[in-house]
Amino acid sequence: MKTKIYIGLYLAAIVAANLLTARYGPEISILNAFLFIGLDLTTRDYLHEIWQGKIKTNMVLLIFAGSALSYAFNVDAGPIAIASFVAFLSAGLVDTVAYQALSNQTYNVKVNVSNTLAAAVDSIIFPTLAFGGVLWNITAGQFAAKVIGGFIWAIVINAYIRSTKS
Repeated sequence: MKTKIYIGLYLAAIVAANLLTARYGPEISILNAFLFIGLDLTTRDYLHEIWQGKIKTNMVLLIFAGSALSYAFNVDAGPIAIASFVAFLSAGLVDTVAYQALSNQTYNVKVNVSNTLAAAVDSIIFPTLAFGGVLWNITAGQFAAKVIGGFIWAIVINAYIRSTKS
């Protein structure tokens, strides 16, 4: 049941971020990064724990589903959905490698270090593809928002996980 909740959160967040970006452009992307992308990066790490050996296949399918849903809800969001897919796929690969390299660390260390590295990758690729070039103020703002948002979501998700184990 928890897996379905986290999949639902991931998809809702990525679709909301994509649709809002398609509607409002780069100006909304920093808020999206804080609210939604930080959640996606952190949720991805929780799913990493659950899916173990199936993480790569399942995450590619999940990322694709988020982009496909974004397109299905608004065809005009197509370029944003494609940029999101490429950025999240690239960031997900970095996140997976970092998360696995930190396997002997605490959950919070694994999540926050892997989120920071993935946020850097996503923050460069997404605005470059979505907006036609590097917008340094948007890139820097997204990066900071993703790291801070991911940190806050990690605290919330970790507290939820601990509360449901007892």
